[in-house]
Amino acid sequence: MKEIKVPELAESITEGTIAEWLVKKGDHVSKGDPILELETDKVNVEVNADADGVIAELLKEEGDDVEVGDVIAKVDENGEASASSEDSSGDQQAEASAAEQKEEPQQQEQKQESKQEEQPAGSSGQNNGNKDIVATPAARKRARELGIDLSSISARDPLGRIRPEDVDAAAKGGSKSEEPKSSSNDKPKKEKKEEEKTQFEKPVERIKMSRRRQTIAKRLVEVQQEAAMLTTFNEVDMTNVMKLRSDRKESFQKKHDVKLGFMSFFTKAAVGALKEFPNLNAEIQGNEIIQKKFYDIGMAVSTDEGLVVPVVRDADRLDFAGIEKGIADVATKARNKELQLEDLQGGSFTITNGGIFGSMLSTPILNSPQVGILGLHNIEKRAKVMPDDSIEARPMMYIALSYDHRIVDGKEAVQFLRRIKEMIEDPYDLLLEG
Repeated sequence: MKEIKVPELAESITEGTIAEWLVKKGDHVSKGDPILELETDKVNVEVNADADGVIAELLKEEGDDVEVGDVIAKVDENGEASASSEDSSGDQQAEASAAEQKEEPQQQEQKQESKQEEQPAGSSGQNNGNKDIVATPAARKRARELGIDLSSISARDPLGRIRPEDVDAAAKGGSKSEEPKSSSNDKPKKEKKEEEKTQFEKPVERIKMSRRRQTIAKRLVEVQQEAAMLTTFNEVDMTNVMKLRSDRKESFQKKHDVKLGFMSFFTKAAVGALKEFPNLNAEIQGNEIIQKKFYDIGMAVSTDEGLVVPVVRDADRLDFAGIEKGIADVATKARNKELQLEDLQGGSFTITNGGIFGSMLSTPILNSPQVGILGLHNIEKRAKVMPDDSIEARPMMYIALSYDHRIVDGKEAVQFLRRIKEMIEDPYDLLLEG
């Protein structure tokens, strides 16, 4: 019997959550075949079988947390023998079931009575009657722990489904329990945590956070606790960029087979501004400032499973077409769950575009250990006073720069954002400086 273990994933990943089993017990697998999808805090990875044979046992379920080295399944390398033994055992079970069905009703009733006599009081006698009651698995488990008959509980759910809070309420209301009450000190930690959860009088649904969502939440809180984060704002007149894009988008797409978007303009502008203000392309390590002499720009991408920030490498060496292709490539990978760990590591600065969802103004949070992130927003026509004091309706965008005040002063941050504004409003300057 061959054991399948969680393999070494990457230097920074030691655990994950089983997202989906791709095989089931009895399936034949060949060495190298994917058998499950493992969700880590960065990407989903497939775990492959390392032997030929038949899946004899799945030791973990979907949703279980596992660590590198954990045994998750067993493979019988004698596939035919395993399959035949399963068939024979299945035949025996089928024969036993058929024989049981042929027994007279009176004999079945006698067997049932003898089973009830053998079982402890307050256990299975309740369960037989409780099978027809609509209750969540958690509620059934809670009722078993407290020794409460589900039939004596009134559900507050409009659909009549009994939930854990209904069981707890029945226990507090004096429902019969055959288990002695233990002191709070004797209760398991897990049970204490369940009791500490907020109880609601109206129906709610508890959803376990995915590992990626847990990691996102943890890191965002860490950033706010560790960094001296501030945000400065400006607004950009998009008239010239929109005109240039409108004039060239068809020829650009025909030549490069990719659309000309706004992100390439802002990426070029960000690179140009980072060269002038290198502390925004840096990170803190201990008492040292590490100024990066490369420009790997992270692009925040929203997926169904949460925000990820894949990186477009060497953006300073790419032309507009190269940047647009790089953005399209990482965005497609992110949405198709095809990102690799190397796609997410090593960024020096991040751009996030909330404008695609209609955001007018927001405060982006730093992508640690980076010390700067540029936030883009929706484009809307607003009244603008022109140099000759006339007023025109112009397509305007608010932009935001969040920065770590530990190494970036307010003056630098404001000048950085103003430099981006100048380059976007004058695309020729953008071509020269970006």
